Amino acid sequence: MRYGRFAAVLATVGVAGTASFTVSARAGGDKVAFPENYAKGVLYTTVDRADNKQYRELYASPEAIAAAKKGEPLPSGTVLTLVQYAAKLDEKGNPLKDANGRFIKDRLLAYTVMEKRTGWGAEYPETIRNGEWEYQAFRADRSVNTGAKLENCFTCHKPLGTKVDYVFSYEKMK
Repeated sequence: MRYGRFAAVLATVGVAGTASFTVSARAGGDKVAFPENYAKGVLYTTVDRADNKQYRELYASPEAIAAAKKGEPLPSGTVLTLVQYAAKLDEKGNPLKDANGRFIKDRLLAYTVMEKRTGWGAEYPETIRNGEWEYQAFRADRSVNTGAKLENCFTCHKPLGTKVDYVFSYEKMK
């Protein structure tokens, strides 16, 4: 009798553990694959980041750009790709600038990706949920940056709200 009860407990723990694993495997950056064709999209803006001496390029699909131009939420399936480069530096460590006063990009550093899919995000508490967006960080070699703290993406984008669909560069898409 004891063996039967022990086996039942083990089976219950095993099922609960599997359910827990399934939920955690479905949540988070593991849903987001590296967008191999991001550069075939629209390069809609570049950003010079003086605070970390980076030059950044932002890419989106034509459908996302069209939605933003209409002031609509970005459609399900939207993938936004931020490509981070080190700025080329002078001998004093200051970013070099082109004829337009913009940073000159140097070596590729990393990628950060936002992806929106219908139904995503439901597992997050409302305090951090960013609609149906998920985030992932990739190294320059396109492998997942397992050290990235993706929760920082949610807390940073959360205050933007639905008016700009949690996207800092939404207005630049217009």
